[in-house]
Amino acid sequence: MPGTVTSENPKLKAISDVDIDNGKFKYILCKVFDVEKPSDSKFIVRGTSYAEFHSGIYDDLEAQLEGTGVSVECLGGGKIEHDPAMKSINVFGMSQGYGKADHNQTIEVLRKKYKDYVSVTCEG
Repeated sequence: MPGTVTSENPKLKAISDVDIDNGKFKYILCKVFDVEKPSDSKFIVRGTSYAEFHSGIYDDLEAQLEGTGVSVECLGGGKIEHDPAMKSINVFGMSQGYGKADHNQTIEVLRKKYKDYVSVTCEG
């Protein structure tokens, strides 16, 4: 999707950049964009311990965004190990269905929310 990554668009501002659980779980990296102005977009990370497959996370996200004027594209997935007590996040692995997310991009998004964490890293 061409264009500038921005979060100034009110539709995009209304969407949380990060929504992840604690512990070890699957995650997806997505790009959301305004359907009326596709050049306005931003990256978001979603991860949950209840999803058996990465597609379950995507399906839930797509349902949440329905009717908001925002569309979503999954860029890949992997796993996250999140330990709030240790203030650490480790990103690794890949999704069989969506392929490997750009873990460096994922970390960039995560660091915006978890500024006080000691360790936000990726393997591979």
